[in-house]
Amino acid sequence: MVLAVAQVGVWAHAQHRAQAIASQTLAAARSFDGSTALARERAEHAQTQLGGGMLRRVEVEVDRTVQAARVRVRGQVVSLLPGVDLPVASEMSGPVERLTP
Repeated sequence: MVLAVAQVGVWAHAQHRAQAIASQTLAAARSFDGSTALARERAEHAQTQLGGGMLRRVEVEVDRTVQAARVRVRGQVVSLLPGVDLPVASEMSGPVERLTP
């Protein structure tokens, strides 16, 4: 029972980390001089800083058009219980910065 409670705590913490990675990646994708390549680079940096050992098999998808950017982060939580495989996911989107005269 104690391990189950601990697993829920690890899942919640990993979910917050996935959200933080998505947020940082989206900020790079939305910036005026941003790009999908820059956003993916930022995602890798954020994973290194925030992923720690809690997230496994992290996948980041970045879509950017002239008007909007969208980021999806998916991964697996480290399991404390045998046979328990918990996913985490976060999706964020927003408008791309533009200069208007």
